[in-house]
Amino acid sequence: MIHKIKYLFVLLCMAFSFEAYSQSKTINSGWQFSEDKNSWETINIPHTWNKLDAFDDERGYRRGLGYYKKQVFISSDEQENVHYLKFNAVNQEATVFVNGQKVGNHKGGYTAFNFDVTDFVEFDKYNLIEVVVDNSHNLDIPPLDADFTFYGGIYRDVEWITLPKQHVSLSDFASEGFYVNYDNVSEEKASITVSVILKNAASTDAKTQLKLSLIDAEGKGVKTLSENFTLPSDASNEFKIKISDIYNPKLWSPEDPYLYQLKLFLYDEKGSVLDSKSTNIGFRWAAVDPVKGFFLNGKPLKLIGVNRHQDYKGYGNAVPIELQKKDIELIKNMGANVIRFAHYPHARELYDLCDKLGIVVWTEIPIINKVTNSDAFFKTSINMQKEHIKQYYNYPSVVMFGYMNEIFIRLAFDGKSTEAQKEELKSTSLKLATQLEDLTRKLAPNHITVMAGHLNEVYNETGIADLPMIFGWNLYFGWYDKDIPDLGIFLDEQHQRYPNRSLLLSEYGPGADVRIFTKTPKKFDFSIGYQAKLHQSYYQQITARPYMTGMTAWNFADFGSEFRGDAIPHVNQKGLVQYDRTPKDIYYWYKSVLDKKQPFVHIATGYLNDLILFGDEAYPVQIFSNQNMVPVYLNGVKLNEYEAENGVVEVQLPLKNGNNKIEVRTQETHKTKFLEVKRVKSLDFKNFNRFGINIGSHFHFYDVEHQITFVPDQPYKEGWFGYIDGTAYGMAKDKNQGIPHNIKNSTSEPLFQTMLEGCSMYKVDIPEGTYQVNLFFVEPQIKPTENIYNLSDSETETAPKKQRVFDVYLNSKTMEKQFNLARAYPEKYGVILSSKISISSQEGLTINLKAIEGKPVISGILIEKLD
Repeated sequence: MIHKIKYLFVLLCMAFSFEAYSQSKTINSGWQFSEDKNSWETINIPHTWNKLDAFDDERGYRRGLGYYKKQVFISSDEQENVHYLKFNAVNQEATVFVNGQKVGNHKGGYTAFNFDVTDFVEFDKYNLIEVVVDNSHNLDIPPLDADFTFYGGIYRDVEWITLPKQHVSLSDFASEGFYVNYDNVSEEKASITVSVILKNAASTDAKTQLKLSLIDAEGKGVKTLSENFTLPSDASNEFKIKISDIYNPKLWSPEDPYLYQLKLFLYDEKGSVLDSKSTNIGFRWAAVDPVKGFFLNGKPLKLIGVNRHQDYKGYGNAVPIELQKKDIELIKNMGANVIRFAHYPHARELYDLCDKLGIVVWTEIPIINKVTNSDAFFKTSINMQKEHIKQYYNYPSVVMFGYMNEIFIRLAFDGKSTEAQKEELKSTSLKLATQLEDLTRKLAPNHITVMAGHLNEVYNETGIADLPMIFGWNLYFGWYDKDIPDLGIFLDEQHQRYPNRSLLLSEYGPGADVRIFTKTPKKFDFSIGYQAKLHQSYYQQITARPYMTGMTAWNFADFGSEFRGDAIPHVNQKGLVQYDRTPKDIYYWYKSVLDKKQPFVHIATGYLNDLILFGDEAYPVQIFSNQNMVPVYLNGVKLNEYEAENGVVEVQLPLKNGNNKIEVRTQETHKTKFLEVKRVKSLDFKNFNRFGINIGSHFHFYDVEHQITFVPDQPYKEGWFGYIDGTAYGMAKDKNQGIPHNIKNSTSEPLFQTMLEGCSMYKVDIPEGTYQVNLFFVEPQIKPTENIYNLSDSETETAPKKQRVFDVYLNSKTMEKQFNLARAYPEKYGVILSSKISISSQEGLTINLKAIEGKPVISGILIEKLD
């Protein structure tokens, strides 16, 4: 402990000396923002102007110009120094002015950039910084199109950097100006070469000394080297220093992320510190084999983890860095050993945390879905990758650099272009991919190149899949395509056809809404049960195939995608955790199979809100554990001791009416969950006063708006409820969601999105009494929002829309005549018809929908007893 304190004291002294010369300060507070340059508001960075409108009921979100300004006082004490203005990310194009003069323009929304503003600064005055930001669709700036929201704004830190005339250059694509190359690494010995770009902005030559110190995790010095350099005036020069013969290095890995620190100090000829830099050093080597998979430090490692988008509920992409860091901690806690930072470079602080926690990183630039055949698009793309590689080069966790995702998906669904135009697009995409692959191999020689494609033969036909060292398949068997077991069939066929190609399952997963649960999970129903079913099978299929490099689930968290009409509109719900990072049950299942360090049990009942059971039916509950045997107790009685398979035990629980105590007791752990149940022996309204039915659906839906769980639909059963006729709407091709559209005046989408069509009679056998009856309707025929991500072919709704008019009766009472949803509600509104009704003895409730034109539809029933 004493040597650590001494080491800290030395660093503090160095930092004090450093701050006397070279300073970097964050200038995030007190900016002014305007959308029209007339009305201004005070904001802090990070900031986006789309945090609200990307989630409202209006189609689209604001893409255009935003104006920022701030004043910064610069003292004349800094007159002899060099000044940089650095932006860590602005989406997507930024034009920067200082004191009314343009200092530069940057294209691309996810990498850092800076400008030397020395010549524009006025000293002993406030200097006006102005930034014009544009997130408009621009054919020359990727991404052109993607399944996420392109939030506009300055959403990462802004820094004012003051440097002496001699410093480590910041002009090499906004990098730190030095790069660490691992020349040779083994368990016995390692060496590194550090390339440093030193700049002298003075008009005369300058004598300097560069000192490099390698320090281990305990704070002990391992190697120290110093070299003297005379820096030519008004020039930047690159110098290389090799640190060799590091014997018995401790290797970095996900299991033991041991880090050294490399510290660089630049001194003037008097011995004063001019500039200082540091970086993590992780000695490791990685390789990939098309038959045996991925290797780290010579040992096989199956990469299992997640993709991550950076946005967060309530923030858009302007997320405080401490919240973002919690994402990485959650991912590590799950047991993941890899992150794909999709589909763009994320905040650099997160890569540093991956270094420290031990997570292998795949990082990429946002060339997604489609390219533009223009010199400007190619130039921007190449520049992006240069910035990307140089800014993220030194992180030991970064093993893979990527540059394209699903680049032919728009082509696959293009029904308008000619064959010649399609061939030109294929050629253009391949040309750009080849240039990016060559560039990446040249700039990042000790890394693995990677790209991802979707389920289409075009990646094989064009040969683009053979460019990178690893080709990632984004596969959604059992969701968009075919069935869950088809994953393994497809991968085996690809491996057989292309035995020299290394493969990784780069995306997979179904949407899942924690309000939806069912005993019979089905494809595309957004239930938490189907999410568990698919992920559990995929894990088994990938781990059973040694040639598969690994798998990265799509996605770590739910994320914003404005055009989507899923169970929660504007949100892609494929996350293992919710948009606010509350874990879904599947997160804990992954922990049960990936994290073996501590005994673990999770009882997956967290979202069985207001569970209603009929008669004596049991309900299946999954228990996740990394233990072999799982003893389960219900209400103090041991049911059995179950053997966990693939990290899961499913138990049919005979739950009682009221509060139930579910326990798992082992020698190593004790877990308890309480579950409130309404067991309904008959529809007598004795132990409940409200009853809801999710018509046309097989799943329970917990509705926050109405504070009740709507039960699944069924054919009519005497003494209970059900439909006499009709069919579930929109269930062709296993799309069990119904209609994938936003219900504009409600947050109860899963209730309205499923419905019966052609139902003339629905019966609910309730006893005599007075009731409030609410009937739920929505018009399903609407021109759909184009969503290539919810289609498995190029089908669109092109058939002419038919008129739908019907009368609605409760028993013999008229509720609505000439009910025409499309005419009365031209938008996609959820409509509720309400009425009080008195039921006489043995009469029950009958809803009659009498067709006048077309087929009637109905989405739900909510009945409340009033006496």
